[in-house]
Amino acid sequence: MNRTAQIERKSKETEIIASLNIDGQGKTQVKTNIGLLDHMLDLFAFHACFDLDLAVKKADLEIDIHHTNEDIGIVLGKLFKKALGDMQGIKRFGSAFAPMESTLGRAVVDISGRGYLTLVIDNLEKVNIKNEDGYAMAYLEHFLESFAHNLGATINVKIEGTSEDLHTNMEAAFKALGLALHEATRINPSRPNMIPSTKGIID
Repeated sequence: MNRTAQIERKSKETEIIASLNIDGQGKTQVKTNIGLLDHMLDLFAFHACFDLDLAVKKADLEIDIHHTNEDIGIVLGKLFKKALGDMQGIKRFGSAFAPMESTLGRAVVDISGRGYLTLVIDNLEKVNIKNEDGYAMAYLEHFLESFAHNLGATINVKIEGTSEDLHTNMEAAFKALGLALHEATRINPSRPNMIPSTKGIID
């Protein structure tokens, strides 16, 4: 089974090209022009053993990072959906925890065809509003929401023991999400040829 995909997406704000191998080794080449997001996507793919190449060829970062951040989430979601095809044989559900110092990231994923995000952040008021890239927790929510809707997955992410450092909170969340998605995309040896839905379809 070849679970790979390539996407090129162009809009008036951004131009993004990306490729994915779900059954990879965690090799990454990510250049979003947003340093913190580059690092988070490297961590996400490395720990999940996804091979991910993603490059933002055009962006409107001179305005702000909103469109670029959101469009990367859209592309990543579409990339996974395309690579998974009809979802045959996948476990569909995945969950994981990832600690980072005093912070704990938790992610639960259901690749159900229903795109929905729940993001819970303990003591949000503690978190630094923005880092040096201008990234903020609000952008994390926009990214994850775009990703969930375009993959067609229900994603629940919680950050506990919240740090004042934005980087720490995001790292725990992205690692947990990668690990949960790795589990959800594995082939179930009990029914490798079945689509994991009583409806017989995930779309």
